[in-house]
Amino acid sequence: MTQTSADAHAASRLRPAAVLRLLAGRGAFRAGTQVAAAAPAAVWDGATFGHYATALGLCGWLLLVADAPEKAALKTLARVRRTGPAVARLTVAMSAAPVAVLLAVLVPVAVIAPLSTAALCLAAGAWSACTGLLMTVSGLHRVRGRPVLDTMAFVAGGGVVLAVTAATLWTGWPPQTHLLLVLAGTVAVTCGALAALPRDWLRPPAGHGRRSLLRPLSRAAWLLGAADLCDALCFAVVYLVLGASGRAGQSGVLYLALLPAVAVCQLVIYLLRVAQPATSRRLRGLAGRAGRARAAHLLGRAGWAGAAVAVACAALLRWAPDGLAASPVVLAGLVVVVLALFLTVMYAAYLVENTNNDVLAVTSAGAFAGLVAAASLAVVVVPWSGAAGGLVALALGVPVKAHVMRRMLISRNSE
Repeated sequence: MTQTSADAHAASRLRPAAVLRLLAGRGAFRAGTQVAAAAPAAVWDGATFGHYATALGLCGWLLLVADAPEKAALKTLARVRRTGPAVARLTVAMSAAPVAVLLAVLVPVAVIAPLSTAALCLAAGAWSACTGLLMTVSGLHRVRGRPVLDTMAFVAGGGVVLAVTAATLWTGWPPQTHLLLVLAGTVAVTCGALAALPRDWLRPPAGHGRRSLLRPLSRAAWLLGAADLCDALCFAVVYLVLGASGRAGQSGVLYLALLPAVAVCQLVIYLLRVAQPATSRRLRGLAGRAGRARAAHLLGRAGWAGAAVAVACAALLRWAPDGLAASPVVLAGLVVVVLALFLTVMYAAYLVENTNNDVLAVTSAGAFAGLVAAASLAVVVVPWSGAAGGLVALALGVPVKAHVMRRMLISRNSE
């Protein structure tokens, strides 16, 4: 067994204390971002905070673009021996590419028009993408048996966000300045995490090439990342429809309502990523078939739950559209529904993704169907019921995703 393979096995055997340290690091970062998301509302007026929330909501999917290669790397590194460094190099390159592009566009815009809407959106997008790159690099550190670097990176990232937010509350900086400073600090932390990777994980030895890995790893990264990307785009579409329908003021309400659910989802996603190398090795052969059967069962339950939610939401939207849009109780209930459905389908997709590469199209196709459904529903209900309508669209898009995935899994298993 090579060093890379040994490291991958070590990563899957993290002790409970190591897992707790990892959670503490991500918790510090999540606390920083939660504060940064909500605290500026105390110094900005409603319209300014709405623009800030819209920019973050529209650009959140870029985190998943940069982080998509991590999934493929964690799955692949658990199964390979000699090609580990080449896989790591390709992973870093694919994850860093969107960050480099966004920074190249942002720099001249920030110099010429630092307080423009373009600067605000580009800064939000670059920060999201850079955070995704940091997640990918931290995942590689876990695989090589150095989880402490994951913890250190995200504690530092959380500290950057909290420090800039405190300065914004003190000085009243506009959203553009706030995000540009958060981005600068995150870039510095990410560069430090990259520098801590082994040299052969960043630069190939002289005369050494692994171009043959590019196509399969790119395919896996694309198919694995496409599902997460479509899920994130569901949220971006809702914010887009809110703005286009003249309800931009509801963006802040929706953003704040979803913050707790987003935090829970990110915690669960992180725990699944930590366990992914071990899951990837376990769900092979006959065990993979059993994993897909378990996923199909969960997807069926999500589909039936979605049908019940559709009936309840239709009744609420039919009889109390005005009260629905303004009711904190209903908003909280819808957030809980979205979270429960999303976590169920997300775990089912996790089981499917870690079986074999032949079924990766199942999760991406299902996620695309969910995106189409959520976008179509958002166009209908968001102009009518604002933030509540956006949550309804999100809640009903998930069962559509579950139904498509289940049908495809049943069809493939029958073959």
